[in-house]
Amino acid sequence: MASKQTILIIDDDSRNIFALRAVLKSMGYICISTTDPHEGLSMLDKDDSIGIILLDMMMPEMDGYELLARIREGKYKAMPVIAVTAQAMLGDEEKCLAAGANDYLSKPVDVDALSEYLQRYLN
Repeated sequence: MASKQTILIIDDDSRNIFALRAVLKSMGYICISTTDPHEGLSMLDKDDSIGIILLDMMMPEMDGYELLARIREGKYKAMPVIAVTAQAMLGDEEKCLAAGANDYLSKPVDVDALSEYLQRYLN
């Protein structure tokens, strides 16, 4: 794996974080996580080993779209971001990609697709 192999999970539901961390740990990845989008931005500033973000798009206060815009306007504009969302309606994937996500996964997460994306962006 590349040197920037830490995965940052930002999701307001701790159960989703728990499930993703378990899957990612079994794949050998290092994960850090937060339920707070503001803390997620702070974590990006403090940890230069982060290589990718798994971002929930539907969160209270600051949703994933607003957070993604902040990520893209700052020094992390090239950071790979995978939108991970329960939104699975027609057009939702396109909306996430248009907002700046590199890829899109609907919940429940397809582990094989997640693994493929991580290999693509981290290796």
